[in-house]
Amino acid sequence: MKAAVCTAYGPPEVVQVREVRKPVPGRKELLIRVRAAALTTSDTRIRGLQYPRRLQLLLRVVVGVRAPRKVMGLVLSGEVESVGADVTSFKPGDEVFGFDDRFRFGAQAEYVCWPANDLLAPKPAGLSHEEAAAIPYGGLMAKFFMRRAGVRSGQRVAVFGASGANGTSMVQLATHAGAEVTAICSGRNCELVRGLGAAACIDYTAEDFTASNVFYDVVLDAVGGLKHPPSREAVAKVLTTGGVYVSVDETMPRFAQADLEELARLATEGSLRPVIDRTYPLDRIAEAHAYVDQGHKRGNVILVMPS
Repeated sequence: MKAAVCTAYGPPEVVQVREVRKPVPGRKELLIRVRAAALTTSDTRIRGLQYPRRLQLLLRVVVGVRAPRKVMGLVLSGEVESVGADVTSFKPGDEVFGFDDRFRFGAQAEYVCWPANDLLAPKPAGLSHEEAAAIPYGGLMAKFFMRRAGVRSGQRVAVFGASGANGTSMVQLATHAGAEVTAICSGRNCELVRGLGAAACIDYTAEDFTASNVFYDVVLDAVGGLKHPPSREAVAKVLTTGGVYVSVDETMPRFAQADLEELARLATEGSLRPVIDRTYPLDRIAEAHAYVDQGHKRGNVILVMPS
């Protein structure tokens, strides 16, 4: 089968599509025929070893010393081809989507084996595989950090980095929760985020929202340190008494099966819209990595597997 393999840590060119052995499911695993996979900023950061020095050694131990030892990819949508002897939750032919929160990787390939008790759920009805693959990464990140911030109805919420995978999910989910959302992104993306439910949009290239007289109950940093968000000291100036600032860099998120199932329900009913910037065939994966590296993607970049 064809799969995306990193030959080293480095620029996009180190990612190559190679023929590798098709996996065989264990007793508690599913063999999934991948139809679409998300190319996330986590994928590109791992490929480029774009982490603080203190974390680089840990990453090499977990992922690979000289290069990632596994096929890349954490997010997929596809079809169950076969199941292990102990699997009862899924059957061949089921359409599924999900996120590998245990860092087994493997989604950017024609086939992958994941445990049946991993973060997998039936694909949302009415969505294509490309659309379904655009939901788990940003959606689960948004659910975790919004819960950490205590986002609730009636609050005024600002989302910094509102046009990326995390940000577009935060805007939609916070709006759905009943919050009044201000999206902070580049001006070219204001129409997008308003269409997702944002009540207001601030172009961070033209205006510093921390210097305004508008106050927020919650400020969510959807992008983290690589995008140079405002400091906590700056954000504190626009927080209400008891207001909260939460960044995706704060902690390693923990995801829940119930959240993935809720995302599927919201997507099915139209309350959560997958946002896709570009799609690439698997054999153009290096080009896709180069695009994500530019740091300006809107929502998600999706890889389409060979049919």
